[in-house]
Amino acid sequence: MLSSAVSSSLLILHKPLARVIRFPIPKLPLSPNPRPLSSLSPAASALTPNAVGAGGRAGALSPAPITEDLQKIDVNPPKGTRDFPPEDMRLRNWLFYHFREVSRLFGFEEVDFPVLESEALYIRKAGEEIRDQLYCFEDRGNRRVALRPELTPSLARLVIQKGKSLSLPVKWFAVGQCWRYERMTRGRRREHYQWNMDIIGVPEVTAEAELISSIVTFFKRLGITTSDVGFKVSSRKVWMVFPCMNLDNQIQRSS
Repeated sequence: MLSSAVSSSLLILHKPLARVIRFPIPKLPLSPNPRPLSSLSPAASALTPNAVGAGGRAGALSPAPITEDLQKIDVNPPKGTRDFPPEDMRLRNWLFYHFREVSRLFGFEEVDFPVLESEALYIRKAGEEIRDQLYCFEDRGNRRVALRPELTPSLARLVIQKGKSLSLPVKWFAVGQCWRYERMTRGRRREHYQWNMDIIGVPEVTAEAELISSIVTFFKRLGITTSDVGFKVSSRKVWMVFPCMNLDNQIQRSS
């Protein structure tokens, strides 16, 4: 039978103060007749450790039973989406690196927007029929929202929000994840990434020519040549700018 009392104290070393703070712990006598586990309430008994036996260990809590729903969960990603294991992630990072490097080479600054936007933002641009192509729903605040299907409406919203505080011209780029609930085809999923380069505040066609020049530079960095891809431009004004950018021999004139 134990009749002694336990006495101790808690030591805390506070380094900035370089001293020891001592907190006394009150003496608690040990009961000579501890209560059996069977006397605990049903709620407390459910949390008590199991006895040693049946391959268990002392003090181990009963594991939660695995439900049938968890056993049948689909390990594939949702339809239209994909995983990026390391080998695919390396390729994606390499591609996104060139997106960003080319953008910065041409003086663009990176921006990003919420992946969740107001549904009205896309209806305003494309009409009510766009709702059939959106991942849209009503949130708990009774607001109609949607996963962004593209980046341009978010860009326009941010420019309007900034208003006159923006110094023109604005040269922004973004690499963002987008969602479209539409029929999938080869190479086109419901989840995709979009690279945007936008110039705002330049009335001349030099903005269009600069964007075409940036894409040509991007293809060159990736080793894509004129035998792989080509551009067709029907604007005479844009064609007049190409010789200044050494693009006249890389772009095909379209009638």
